[in-house]
Amino acid sequence: MAKPQDFSKEVSQRVNRYFSDSFKRKKVREIERNLTTVSEVSKEYEVSTTAIYKWLDKYSRNRKRGVKQVVELMSDTRKIQDLKAKIRELEQLVGQKQFEIEFKNKMIDIAEEMYDIDIKKKLGSKPLPGSGSTGKSTGGK
Repeated sequence: MAKPQDFSKEVSQRVNRYFSDSFKRKKVREIERNLTTVSEVSKEYEVSTTAIYKWLDKYSRNRKRGVKQVVELMSDTRKIQDLKAKIRELEQLVGQKQFEIEFKNKMIDIAEEMYDIDIKKKLGSKPLPGSGSTGKSTGGK
């Protein structure tokens, strides 16, 4: 197998390199499993990306089955994972708040029964006497 230091020769001194089929298959499997990328293989072994795409076309198991591989940038993948984690966190928070609301409503119901008073404000109900304005002016005294 070729080593990276072998690739540092000048172009005029460089001989044609050949990679074994097993090496190509191994790199194709790594790319399919998202362990490496085409550009990483290209840089590491100084092979054109075109050649690597030809390897993918020839040796890819997914290609033969007609399966398409979705390639995302690592930053996009990380953002998606972070957003999913944030969604889970917010859903948990909403659940906790819903539990608190139900608990407080139950406590209000129990207090209303226990003390025989109406604690919850009802819409459209008339204000109790002595609350609010009477419509008369006090004259500022």
